[in-house]
Amino acid sequence: MARTNKVNLEDLILSLFNHANELTIHKVAQAANFSIESSADKRAIQRAFKNLVVKKIVVPQGNARNRKYSLITKPLNTNTEQISSDLNIFNNIELSQDSKDLLKYISGPTISRIPVSYNQDFLRFYQPNKTFYLSERQREELFTIGEVENNIRPAGTYARNILNRLLIDLSWNSSRLEGNTYSLLETKRLIELGESAAGKDASEAQMILNHKGAIEYIVESIAEKEINSHEVCSIHALLSENLLGDSSASGRIRQISVGISGSVYLPLENPYMLKECFQIFIEKLNLIKNPFEQSFFSLVHLSYLQAFEDVNKRTARLVSNIPLIKENLKPLSFADVERDTYIQALLGVYEKNDISLIKDLYLWAYKRSAQKYSAIQEAMGEPNKFKLKHRNIIQEIIRNLILEKVSGQQLVIRIKDLINTANLSKSEATELFVVIENEILNLHSGNIARFKIRPSEFKEWQDLQS
Repeated sequence: MARTNKVNLEDLILSLFNHANELTIHKVAQAANFSIESSADKRAIQRAFKNLVVKKIVVPQGNARNRKYSLITKPLNTNTEQISSDLNIFNNIELSQDSKDLLKYISGPTISRIPVSYNQDFLRFYQPNKTFYLSERQREELFTIGEVENNIRPAGTYARNILNRLLIDLSWNSSRLEGNTYSLLETKRLIELGESAAGKDASEAQMILNHKGAIEYIVESIAEKEINSHEVCSIHALLSENLLGDSSASGRIRQISVGISGSVYLPLENPYMLKECFQIFIEKLNLIKNPFEQSFFSLVHLSYLQAFEDVNKRTARLVSNIPLIKENLKPLSFADVERDTYIQALLGVYEKNDISLIKDLYLWAYKRSAQKYSAIQEAMGEPNKFKLKHRNIIQEIIRNLILEKVSGQQLVIRIKDLINTANLSKSEATELFVVIENEILNLHSGNIARFKIRPSEFKEWQDLQS
C-alpha cells in the first residue's frame, strides 16, 4: 500500500468518517500505512486531528490514552445556495441527473472530498468499439451537426479551407480557458500581424502564438494514418514553448510529481507507469473507429492522465480535434464555454472517474462550435435574440468605428468606450462586446450595407487594419 503524505492526513481523516462515526489515531495510522510505533507518525496524525478540532470539524472524546474523535460537521457540502450557484455556471447546458448528482459532490470544499489517486482501471477497462462514452444516438447527432458535405475529400481539406478562422477561434477559446485576457480582436491582430496587445503579459501572447503553431502543425500532418505518441508530444512541445521553467520538459512525459489546484486528485507519480499508461492511451485511441468517440476519449483521458508537467488541458483540447479534422468534420473550438464550467466538468473526471458532466459539456460545446462554421442557426429560422434586442446599438457602434477610422489596438478600447455609453448591465455589456467583435471579424464589402456604410468608407477603414 502506498504511504499517505502527511499533508493529506486531514483529507484522509475526513474520508474515513464516511465509513465510521468515530476514529482513533491507531485507525488513521493503519489507513495511512503509518507505523503506530513511530513517534513522528503519531505526532503527524495528532497534528491533523488538532487542526480539525481548531476548525470545529471534529471533537475529541476521552482521555489521551483512549481518545477518540467524532464529527461535529458533515464532511459533504449541503449548502444548497452553493450547489445552486454551481448549477448556474452551466448556463443553458442541459444536464443529466447523473451530472447534477456529480456536481453536488464536487461543489463541496476540497477538505470534505475523498482524496483519490490515478485509477489505471479507468483507462485499461475501456475497450475500443465495445465501450462507448457517447451513445449511438449522440454519435449520430454529432455527425449530422458536424458533417460539411457528402463528397469524399482528402483528410484536413475542410480545416485548410477555414484555417485562418480556426487559428483565431481555437487559439482564443483554448487560451481563454486558461485565464488568458486577450480579446478576440486582439488575438486576431496577434496571429495575423504579430502585434501584441498593450498592457498584457508577454506570457499571454506566447500562449496564443503557441496555439497557432500547434494548430498549423496538426493541419499540416493530418494525412498521417494514426495519432502516434510523437505527434501528441510534439503538440505539447509547441503549446508549451517558452512557458515552462524547464525547457527540456516540453514534449517529454513528466518525471516529477504534479498536483491539481482545487482538487483532491493525485496524478500518477511513477514515471515508468506514466509512460506505460500514455502508450496504452495512444493504442486505444487509434483503435476507436468513430471520430467523435475518439475525440471525446482523448479529451477525457489526456486531461486525466496529466502526462506532462503542465499544459495538459491545452494539449487534450487540441488532440481532441485531430479525429474531427481527419474526417473533414467541423472542429471543436470550445466557443462560449466558460472557464469555471470546464474546470468543474474535469473535476468529475479527476475525482470520480465520472464523465457525466464533461460529456454534457462536450455535446453542448460541439453544437455551439459547429454553429460558428455553418448556417445552422439561419436554417433553423431562429435569429439571435440578443442581437435582435440590441440591433440598433450594434449597428451604431460598428458604424462609428468605421467612420471614425478606428484601427489597431484602439479598436478594443473604442468598442468598450462606446458600449459604456449604452448603460447596459455588466453581463449584457460583456456579451455585446463579444457580439461586436464577431461582427467586425465577419465584415466584408458584401454585408456593410447593414451598417449604412458606403464601399469607399469601408475600404478606407479596411486599409488601416493591415
